[in-house]
Amino acid sequence: MQRILGIGNALVDVIVNLPDEKLLKAYELPKGGMQMIDAEKKRQIHTAIRELKQTLASGGSTSNTIHGLARLGASTGYIGKVGKDEMGKFFESDMQKSGIEPHLIHSSEIDTGIATTLMTQDAERTFATYLGAASAMIADEINPVIFKNYNYIHVEGYLIFNHDLILKVCQMAQACGLKISMDMASFNLVEEHHDFVEMLLKEYVSIIFANEEEAKAFTGKEGEEALEILSQYCPIAIVKLGGKGSIANINGKRIAVGTNGKKPIDTNGAGDIFAAGFLFGLLNNWPEEKTGRLAARLGDEMVSTIGAKLSDNQWEVIKKEWDL
Repeated sequence: MQRILGIGNALVDVIVNLPDEKLLKAYELPKGGMQMIDAEKKRQIHTAIRELKQTLASGGSTSNTIHGLARLGASTGYIGKVGKDEMGKFFESDMQKSGIEPHLIHSSEIDTGIATTLMTQDAERTFATYLGAASAMIADEINPVIFKNYNYIHVEGYLIFNHDLILKVCQMAQACGLKISMDMASFNLVEEHHDFVEMLLKEYVSIIFANEEEAKAFTGKEGEEALEILSQYCPIAIVKLGGKGSIANINGKRIAVGTNGKKPIDTNGAGDIFAAGFLFGLLNNWPEEKTGRLAARLGDEMVSTIGAKLSDNQWEVIKKEWDL
């Protein structure tokens, strides 16, 4: 079986339901937004919510994708950096429970990264993200031998700000014959690092995932035109069109896949699990249309679910549907 490795920001998602919006105001967190916070503010917020019920899950974009692949039955591994603390232990054990082989780097100086999701009574989500140890990962800490055990690597676009890390990872992966998949992750990162992203796509990346905003930030075009330009860089290019579904070019074959048309209740993690479905089809040499349909099915399921992970029952239904 083909094996896939992921690398990204190793974060623990802490989801908390707030009784009111006082905490958001007290810590100047814009409702519905995502704010990067430092260690002190993270500690203050977690002191303030310590009496409230908390749900923990290992998170980060690539981590979510690798979890999805593992649940589908793929053979998976993950590279990330965590602290030598309780959250770091939780992240590692959560990976192992899902059948993912963790290749984690441990920091004794910096806490594990935490993405705190504060849910208000109207189901609006506000994120306070502390990158912690994840932001301190450097290429020299990664053992190049790891790559020899895999056929694919999925790289998180949020790592683009760290040019040295992402470049060396791509070089190590390419030297070991891995196909490199990347999710663009954020349109503002693509804008800020356009030339670097272009170099990565030209020299290293075989599979690129982008949503409409990211595709436009890179190509200056939308929809079909954006896909056409991305396809000139990567043999497999996918543009996600939100409620309109997705379009893809897979080694010269064009496909378009719709959605189930239901109104989304939470888009958190939808792009990550969509990528999991698509990559699973590629790993198993499925026909292009079948690959696209699985990705769309998983995306549809995720936007009908609160949080960035599907439940055991949801996975059972999907695996039965697809005879996995």
